[in-house]
Amino acid sequence: MDKTVKTFFIFMFFCLGFFGNIFAQEFSADFSSSTMGQQISGKIYNAPQKARMEANGVTTIARIDKNIAWVLMPDQKKYMEVPMAPNNVVAGSDKMPGEIERKLIGRETLDGKAVDKYRIVYTNAGKTESIFTWILPDSGIPAKTAAEDGSWQVEYRNINVASQPDSLFEVPSGYEKFALPSVEDMMKNALKGAMGN
Repeated sequence: MDKTVKTFFIFMFFCLGFFGNIFAQEFSADFSSSTMGQQISGKIYNAPQKARMEANGVTTIARIDKNIAWVLMPDQKKYMEVPMAPNNVVAGSDKMPGEIERKLIGRETLDGKAVDKYRIVYTNAGKTESIFTWILPDSGIPAKTAAEDGSWQVEYRNINVASQPDSLFEVPSGYEKFALPSVEDMMKNALKGAMGN
């Protein structure tokens, strides 16, 4: 379960925190990311107000239109539902939250495609931070985004701008819903185990 939760939060961090207008596009791509000491690679699919990531045997579906995300475990045919705060989502925006400066560095080539490299300065929890992002000029898709200090990055390859099936963004039939135990329940179980009951 620990791997499932980490995968989910890394997905939400990248997709919702940094990729402004990504949810306005329909495309699929292979991705790789590095953050919080985790290396993740997999597949991502996007449609307006929807996104799906498959990695580490876990599928995460973000439904901006419903303010929820589903975390699916295909091997077990189970899923959990997680609410998403609308004010944390920047779908359809050309700017990221807290952005105070955006500067075009120049044009480069990434995965055989011409991209525009930008340096973006933004505020997060009262702290000023900066990233680089490499954007495909025709679609506005960020092919790569990285912290300027090198602490994390995410990159898309084999980007295919095309319509995505609606079924990708739904929980498949036959899946059982479950919820993670609350902190209170985990404490009770730990105490119970310690007491030998």
